[in-house]
Amino acid sequence: MTRTLILQLSLLCVALSYAQKPADISRMDPAMGGQSKAAHDIQWHDVTTWGAEGRILPDQPRKSWFDRLPASAEGKVTSNVWNLSRDSAGMVVRFKTDATSIHVHYKLTKPNLGMPHMPATGVSGVDLYARDTDGRWKWVQVTRPAKPEMLVELAKGLAPGEREYAAYLPLYNGVEFLKIGVQPGAKFKGLAPREKPIVFYGTSITHGACASRPGMVHTGILGRKLDRPVVNLGFSGNGKMDAAVGDYLVQLDAACFVIDCLPNMNAALVTERCIPLVRQLRAAKPETPIVLVEDRRFTNDWITPEKHRFHTENHAALKAAYQTLVDEGVKNLHYIPGDFLYGSDTEGATDASHASDLGFMRQAEIFEPVLRRALGQ
Repeated sequence: MTRTLILQLSLLCVALSYAQKPADISRMDPAMGGQSKAAHDIQWHDVTTWGAEGRILPDQPRKSWFDRLPASAEGKVTSNVWNLSRDSAGMVVRFKTDATSIHVHYKLTKPNLGMPHMPATGVSGVDLYARDTDGRWKWVQVTRPAKPEMLVELAKGLAPGEREYAAYLPLYNGVEFLKIGVQPGAKFKGLAPREKPIVFYGTSITHGACASRPGMVHTGILGRKLDRPVVNLGFSGNGKMDAAVGDYLVQLDAACFVIDCLPNMNAALVTERCIPLVRQLRAAKPETPIVLVEDRRFTNDWITPEKHRFHTENHAALKAAYQTLVDEGVKNLHYIPGDFLYGSDTEGATDASHASDLGFMRQAEIFEPVLRRALGQ
């Protein structure tokens, strides 16, 4: 047998060996190895027994526990807003445990796990954070949804010690149930939702498009930076300063209202609806801070004059409404310009319109000082 033939046979044997044995993905990426099926002896904890932040008016009946709006909203808000409100965007489940591995079992309401411009981890994932020893929130792991029902070991090999965790729920999917699992004998305590949230009312960007993970939306980033609960009432394509949504905003004991609807509006609609919405909020909540936000500019508006003009007109309309309200004596009203919400280098969006993780980080950096002033922090 020639040396060449021996070499060829050896290579064939190696190739067959790899073909017959699936690769151990945990060697390439230990975190991916944690996405295996959860063990059967896990102690499961149903999150509905202690609650989720971002779920408004929890004492009112709901079609599904994980809906953002109560059942009474159906038929009062538009059908689009109602349907979108059934996504769990912005909901956060907090708990404490000393477990060295954390499992999740959840079922989604919609079979479409991802979108062309947004990964399944953001659309349908559960995103886990934990506080470090200095009290700062840091990322741990996210599920990689491959089917509507996920039963997985989300994180393993965690450093010993009891700590606080926060699990962010899917942005563009609904949830039928969610349970957190830990190994037998581990301590576990569900943490009740905190009071007086920052309430965001907005569009697809507020809703979460197109974050790679649920925790990477600017609303979530700000919640961690300010260490406050957040309510995300972003409705993709349908954030239009509706009085019917305002009827639910005024029922909330909010620390602050952030109105970020301009991406779904034009100048005429801003002129028509902004002042009435602020008056509606102020009549019910005389002292609660209100923040008005200009729309971000499309990242390619520098080369598309029509888009540039659209944003400029929107900004002017909101600025005029703001000035009218200030002149009327409306107090505790704040304003965020939109020109640089995604930065100035055109790199902050996935498709010119919707934020990438970079765009969300940049928005959070601009929002943060305004919110701190509004909240007195």
